[in-house]
Amino acid sequence: MEDTEDTVAGIGEFGLIDAVTIDRRQPELTVLGPGDDAAVVLAPDGKVVATTDVLVQNVHFRFDWSTPEQVGRKAIAVNIADIAAMGAVPTSVLVGLACPGTTKTDVVTELANGMWAEAGRAGIGLVGGDMVSADQIVISVTALGDLAGRDPVTRSGARQGDVLAVCGRLGWAAAGLAVLGRGFRSPVSVVNAQRYPEPPYAAGPAAARAGATAMIDISDGLLADVGHIAAASGVGFDLTGEELPVDQRLTEVASALGADPLAWVLTGGEDHALAATFPSADQLPEGWVPIGAAVASPDAGPPVTVDGEPYEAEDPGWQHWRK
Repeated sequence: MEDTEDTVAGIGEFGLIDAVTIDRRQPELTVLGPGDDAAVVLAPDGKVVATTDVLVQNVHFRFDWSTPEQVGRKAIAVNIADIAAMGAVPTSVLVGLACPGTTKTDVVTELANGMWAEAGRAGIGLVGGDMVSADQIVISVTALGDLAGRDPVTRSGARQGDVLAVCGRLGWAAAGLAVLGRGFRSPVSVVNAQRYPEPPYAAGPAAARAGATAMIDISDGLLADVGHIAAASGVGFDLTGEELPVDQRLTEVASALGADPLAWVLTGGEDHALAATFPSADQLPEGWVPIGAAVASPDAGPPVTVDGEPYEAEDPGWQHWRK
């Protein structure tokens, strides 16, 4: 008879819930955390910013590349980055987990450890969620945020002449993916950037306070996501090549792999840096770097150019279901 004591089937749904929630501390905004039919969270602004993201095993993460703890961190980070991109301060997250009954209990508790660690980095807690049986591991996270009385910073507010700036790492996750894809596990700093992002959460509200006119989380690639701002705002963007942040470490890795580090910066996703537009460069908060400007929407051609020219890329950015 198969021993199931160390699996989720062996511990059971409620035992597993206890394993990932007992003795966890909640921040002051949590009125009622896990244990009831729903959580209760303060919403000081009166408006709640909400977002949901789903991570599927072998699509968004692989356990031969990442530990469960790293996957847990990533699941939380990609959602809180979206909250920050609206100019909001995160307040809480809810987590849904689907997994086979044969999943080791340690895998789930390590996932939870990573989730709690990343939530703690953002100053929030996990306030509830759900667990169900499935054929593979699927993680669904809903994040909530508070605008502190401000209007949300959307994708549609950029105007011609605005400065385009970024905050956070660009190209690192793509470089890490390239390294892992070649079967290597170093340099660790680059590989870890693929395993879990480190979004600049505080930079979103800081940009909002500084008067940002539009903002987005760089999840699918700089060209693709700035293109979303262009489409929503009815403008184009021209990036200044010499201002694009190509880190020396990326240059070294690209040289070793025979790759182009600029391609990683422009088209690589999953870094979850922030891009925003501001009326002038004088308004950029600390940590924000200008990389271009909003221009007239082009009559033809791509909405985002580099030094006035289209950037020819084999992969312009991530899209699900694209062949």
